[in-house]
Amino acid sequence: MDIADIATTEYVEVDVGTRMGKVRASFENGNPKGLVVFDDGEYAGVISEREVLQSHVEDDAKVAALIKPSRTDPVPMIDRGEDVREAARMLVEGNARVAPVFENGELYGVVSADGILEAVLESLDAITVADVYTDDPVSLREDDGIGKAINHLREHGISRLPVENENGHLSGVITTHDIADFVIRGDTKTTTGDRVGDSDRMLDVPVYDIMTSPVATTTVEATAREAVEKMLENDYGGLIVTDAEDDRAIEGVITKTDVLRALTYTERERMDVQITNVSLLEVLTRETITRSITEVADKYARMQVLHAHVRFHRHKEKLRGTPLIACKIRLRTNEGQVAGSGEGYGAENAFRVALDKLERNVLEMKGVRSDEEYRGQLLRKLDEI
Repeated sequence: MDIADIATTEYVEVDVGTRMGKVRASFENGNPKGLVVFDDGEYAGVISEREVLQSHVEDDAKVAALIKPSRTDPVPMIDRGEDVREAARMLVEGNARVAPVFENGELYGVVSADGILEAVLESLDAITVADVYTDDPVSLREDDGIGKAINHLREHGISRLPVENENGHLSGVITTHDIADFVIRGDTKTTTGDRVGDSDRMLDVPVYDIMTSPVATTTVEATAREAVEKMLENDYGGLIVTDAEDDRAIEGVITKTDVLRALTYTERERMDVQITNVSLLEVLTRETITRSITEVADKYARMQVLHAHVRFHRHKEKLRGTPLIACKIRLRTNEGQVAGSGEGYGAENAFRVALDKLERNVLEMKGVRSDEEYRGQLLRKLDEI
């Protein structure tokens, strides 16, 4: 199946000169998956709800203020003849929910994560939630402020956070959409002069006041198809994974992006390495990342790595012009999931810190032992990536 069967010509266009206030209103009123941005008739990028939320651009500013800082980044563009697997990879690595589709250099339409998932729905019976979900999720307490929620969402590059009550039980979920809706409603009630103080007060509002409850959940035993059907039918970006015997016990989170990532997996005898926000790599290369992860994995005979996901996220802080980067490495193995995270100035430093933490966490995995006999085994499986 190729993207020509999935792409749609129904999309929303905005010019770089459009006011951000109008863009924010379009998310509030129409809830689009994304907006295609043009500059003097030329494609310039896509704006998602998350990017609008995370920006501090004033309503009177133009869309260009949000686009220009990343104009040197690779723009997500998909050829109409591309296959679904590669399109899914491009969306995940570009950290995008929607991307433009081109045919012979001309904009044909857009393809969305939802469109791809709907097209492959029947094939998702073959995998379970356990195969793709993220365990050990970042969570909040009911009395945590919205400011803390925003920081967690930014720091970890995620879109939803489970909320626990004082007993540690699941009581709600808060998403970027919940926060965007709250902030937009708050802005409409204040004048420009009032907004600084009002914004400070909004950040202190407990997440309990705006979280969604009851929570849409699934279990690790459910098929990926069942989880995706629930997400698509209710326009959810993800579900909280709970214990099959106790729907108050949080086990993890599954999102549409997790399922898209699974679509990029290849046969079991080859390990996939997927990188989110590849534009932040600079001097660090995919080959270096692959080799480094393989060197760690090869030390442990009983751990077979099926998939590696490396996520980079840029903070505003800089040192001599080099941005502070957060890196998280997550491996899916036959022994379960294991992750390592770290920060550093520049992607290479952040990756090294995360890799060291990953190896320490691997050593703590039950049943994993070191064995040099397996060195080089995974390198041979990676030579086609």
